[in-house]
Order: sequence, then C-alpha cells, then structure tokens
Amino acid sequence: MKVFILQFLGFLLFDGFLGSQALIIRRTFVVNETPYTRLCSTKNILTVNGQYPGPTLFAHRGDTIIVDVHNKGSQNVTLHWHGVKQPRNPWSDGPEYITQCPIQPGSKFTQRIILTDEEGTMWWHAHSDWSRATVHGAIVVYPKNGHSYPFPKPHAEVPIILGDWWKNDIQAVLDRFLDSGGDPQISDAMTVNGQPGDLYPCSRSGTFNQIVERGKTYLLRMVNAGMNNIFFFAIANHTLTVVGVDASYVKPLDTTYIAISPGQTIDLLLEANQPLGRYYMAAKAYNSAARVPFNSNTTTAIITYKGTNTNNTTSSPPLPNLPFFNDTNASVSFTGSLRSLGNKAYPAKEPICPSRVDTKLLFTLSINTLPCNDESCAGPNGMRLAASVNNITLDSPSIDILEGYYKRISGVYGTDFPRVPPLKFNYTSDLIPVEFRTPRNGTEVIELEFNSTVELVFQGTNLVAGIDHPMHLHGYSFYVVGWGFGNFDKVKDPLRYNLVDPPLQNTIAVPRNGWTAVRFTANNPGKFKGKPTGRHQFSTTEKMKSSRERKSSYSSCRAAEVLKEKKWTA
Repeated sequence: MKVFILQFLGFLLFDGFLGSQALIIRRTFVVNETPYTRLCSTKNILTVNGQYPGPTLFAHRGDTIIVDVHNKGSQNVTLHWHGVKQPRNPWSDGPEYITQCPIQPGSKFTQRIILTDEEGTMWWHAHSDWSRATVHGAIVVYPKNGHSYPFPKPHAEVPIILGDWWKNDIQAVLDRFLDSGGDPQISDAMTVNGQPGDLYPCSRSGTFNQIVERGKTYLLRMVNAGMNNIFFFAIANHTLTVVGVDASYVKPLDTTYIAISPGQTIDLLLEANQPLGRYYMAAKAYNSAARVPFNSNTTTAIITYKGTNTNNTTSSPPLPNLPFFNDTNASVSFTGSLRSLGNKAYPAKEPICPSRVDTKLLFTLSINTLPCNDESCAGPNGMRLAASVNNITLDSPSIDILEGYYKRISGVYGTDFPRVPPLKFNYTSDLIPVEFRTPRNGTEVIELEFNSTVELVFQGTNLVAGIDHPMHLHGYSFYVVGWGFGNFDKVKDPLRYNLVDPPLQNTIAVPRNGWTAVRFTANNPGKFKGKPTGRHQFSTTEKMKSSRERKSSYSSCRAAEVLKEKKWTA
C-alpha cells in the first residue's frame, strides 16, 4: 500500500487507521461580513457567527465535533481544523482544491472533526486565500471524562489569540500582493484577542483585560493566528510555565518569555503571585532577515489583580522585557528547550527509535524568483517572488487532489517529487549562483509505504533571502528530533538527535539558514497537506491567477464534486 506526499506543500495519501469516538457535538458556523472598528476606522471583515476572533470549540479527548458551515459571505471559503489528525476523514480537512472545493457564497457544507489522541489547545481557521486573517478561533480539548491534567487544575482558563489587523480590506491587500510579485503589505497592527492594545491609536477602551486573583493559577491557551510572524510573548514581572505545545503535553518549562510560530499553540500556566496592580502582557514580531519588511510595533493586553484601585489609571502598567526583534538565539533556545512529558500516562512513542526509520527525506525550503509577466515586478531585480520545496513551487490544480486520487483522474498530479534536493549546493552560503533562484512549477507527490516510519529533514536555504520557515503537517503530529544551523550533515547531525523525549508537535519553525529533523509514522489514511505557515506561503502559479481563472478552477472542481456525489448516492 502506498502513501503520497505532495508538494508544495506535501500531501499524504493512504488507507487504514483506527479511531474511536466518545460524544458527538454539533455546532453551527455562519460565515458572514461584519463591521468592526479598529485603529480609528471601520470596515467589513469576514467572520464566523459575527465574532472576531471566532467562537471557541470545546470537546473532550476522543469526541467528534460536527460543524455545519453556512457561507453567507461574499467569497469562497473553506475551514481547516489545525492540529486535528482526522483519521479516515481527509474530506473534512479543509484546504481548498486539495481536499475539497471551496464553499461558495450561499452554500452549506458539513464538516466532521474526529478527535483521537489530541489533548490541549488547537485552533481552526479559513484555508482559502487570506481569509484566515479574521476567520479563526480556538479549539480546546479537555482530558477524557474522569481524567485530569498532568498538572494541578488551574483556577481558570484564558484563550490568548495573537493576530494581525490591516486597515485596508484583506482581499485588496492580497490582490496587490499577488499582482505586484513582491512582499505583501505589512499589517497595521498586531492583536491580542482581536484588539491592538492601548499603545495603538483609538485602542485603549478595547484593550483585552484579564482579571486575576492573587495566589491563584491560570491556564493561558495561546494561539498564533498571525499571517506571517513568529512572536515573542511575555507578561511583565511574571514567570510562565509551559505545559503543552500543539495539543501535546511537555515537561514543565519555566520561562520569562516564549517564541510562538504562525499556526502554533502553546499552553502556559500563569501564577498570580505579584503585588496588586496592573501588568502588561505583550507580543512583538521576531524577524531574522534584515531585508524582509515587518511590523516592529508591540501589541499589548493587561492583567489586573482583583482588588487593584482601577480609578487611578494615569500611570501605565510595566512592560515585560521581550528579546530584541532579531534575537535568533532567544527564538531557537526556547523552541529547543521543549521536551515531551514522556511519563507513563503520556509516553513518547515510536518512531523515535532509530532502528524504525524506513524512509529518509531531505526537503530544501527556499525563496525564489520567476520572470515577471509584466514589464517589471516588485521582487528582486524586477522579478516575481516565489517559494519552493526541493525547487518545486506548487502548480495549483483545478480539481481537488483528493478527488483526483480517489477517482483516478489523470493529469491532476504527478508522482516524481524528489526525495532529496535536485540541486545540490552550499544551501546556506552568502554567494549562491543566480540561476539557482528559478524553480519549476509542478503538482507532484512522493509514494510512501503505509505504516512506514519517515524521517524528514527540512533544510533552509539562503536563496534570495534566508528566512525562518514555520512548517505544518496536516493529519499528523511529528517528533522534533533535531535541529541546527548550516547545512545538515547526514553522518554527524543524527548523532545529536534527541531520541529520548523529543517534543510532539504539528508546527515547527525551521531556523534561518538551518535545518530541522522530524519523524512520524505514515499511518493516517487519506491525503493531508504539509505546508509553510508564514511568509510566501502562496505558490507562484496561484499568484498569477486572475479572478476569472479562479472561478474556472471552481467550476472544474465542482464538476468533479458532483460526479463524486452521484457515485456515492448510487
């Protein structure tokens, strides 16, 4: 039996998995346009149930959530359940033209979210264009009934969702990005729970404020829903204890700050042990690439101790000491300190044993350039920016790839995605030949044996501009067994792997001009997507598509969907 990994963003297709359900929970999501005011101006944004951020889904480990999605907005949309493995259920995973057609305005689609061993915080978001900038929310998965957390029960739990806000319409921002061929417009503000914080204009009254009681402990369920940036986050005068990452428990880690990648979730314990008063929680972007533009401002929220005299608010709360915006050591030191809990109740499982590795893959992650269709684009040397894995940038299909696989529709994808880089060079050199910048377009997969153990090494390159690459794998969590700077050495670097208690994650930031090694077992049937979650996450081909071409793609996708419905009805 074969499994396929499809680029760009890597897809997995296979058969056979086991799963069990406890309770079945039903929820309704209505996608519609809602006016919101931020930074002194009002605009319509796409929301779920009129909320920004959207509603939180609550469940217990092993439950199934059924969500009826009604699209009453003005644009196509899909929803993805980030971190949920979805055993035998790729049809509800969400990426448009990969596992399904977009949900058209005026249409309804029911998605089934099957929870298995996930426990902790995950999130859901739109998976079409840049709709996820405002269409997102948290997923909270409690232990099974009768079971407890592997840490003392907190007094209360608080979702903390980091995001971005543009004063312009987000679709207009995307269209300009696609048309120009250069970097996207940076956001006008970062947000905490949808609010920029009182360091931004017209934002003081809406700043998120959490009341705490001295002597009690709070569980902060953090989500980085930002579009591009890794964030540093801290709370003034307080130590945080990390207890979970990506819905998997970790050994408690005391820290004064965290670094959280786009798409990542982190569970933190906050002990309210300071004198009565008000304290800022704050976040700002980490940016390791000098030539890449980013928003250097700070977003804030406030924790206020119960009993504090709030009538006197003339003085500002203290700000936390966050690392400098380009402090690479602070970013990788935090990420590299995470360890799986690895106790009897939550053991670190296969495939961390080295004898179990069946397949080894090496994927280069690059920023590239392509010739501009017009006279000049805004990318380097008048070219159009692109991104690639192993020198292939995704040629987006017009029929969803999952349908193409199950219906055996020829021409939807190929099967010659390279297992190692087709171009071998000093990936992290400051001097790389210009001709290496040009990738090829393709929709390719790798065949893997079902139930095989896979080691995948992500290698960042310095083509065009070396950047950090946050990577996410749909349908799976993986063990992060190693990382480092420079070029991966297949002989020396595995000797330094953590094969005892590596963290189990579904999102990981590959450091700038460095590498990260992960391991997983290809045992989840279906086709799932592995992708970058940050900057330059769009394929070049998709950037060139006009609105008319996108509608044509939908028509082709919908035609295949109708064939599928007729077959299943019969």
